[in-house]
Amino acid sequence: MGTQFSVTVFALMWGVPYLTAAQGLSNRAAGALLSLSVMTAIVAGIVIGVLTARYPMRRSWKVLAIIASNAAIWTVVLALPSRAPLWLLALLVVVISVGGPGSMVGFDFARTLNPRATLGTAQGMVNMGGFLASLVVMQAMGLIIGAAGRYSFESFRMAWSVQYGVWALAVVGIVITRHKTRRALTPDQWRYLLEGFEPSH
Repeated sequence: MGTQFSVTVFALMWGVPYLTAAQGLSNRAAGALLSLSVMTAIVAGIVIGVLTARYPMRRSWKVLAIIASNAAIWTVVLALPSRAPLWLLALLVVVISVGGPGSMVGFDFARTLNPRATLGTAQGMVNMGGFLASLVVMQAMGLIIGAAGRYSFESFRMAWSVQYGVWALAVVGIVITRHKTRRALTPDQWRYLLEGFEPSH
């Protein structure tokens, strides 16, 4: 939920209008930034996969770091009084694109921390979280831009600000459930996470 939605909303709905209408880029430049997003996600997916496998007890910190980086880069871009330079927009795309593969950590949580009998349900919940957040943000942004009456720098700045509510909700959820989960882990599950042995559910 916390990592995926920003890049999903950007890539599937509001990124190109934002880059062209609010930031003044050409369609070609906007398309190039979307291509950069795809390339970033490929590289980030490999790196996150390796780190998740190597440091399973630090997975939640990786997710929190991705959320923090997304919020930070958007804060920098949205705080500008006028259009952002191209290098900053490229950096924005790179940073938020890590969120796509970063959301796959959720499936690893589901795989290692749920009984086999409920694994399908757990993975379905993981999958639903990111897309539900994306759809909510897409709709909320559309309502804000529609109320403003047109695509503009200011209307998009207000619209992108709805992301902060989702990030806050996700961070609170991660912190609370992480604490509960660590208290509930069995010795076998701890051993599996630390040493890679299959737990007995």
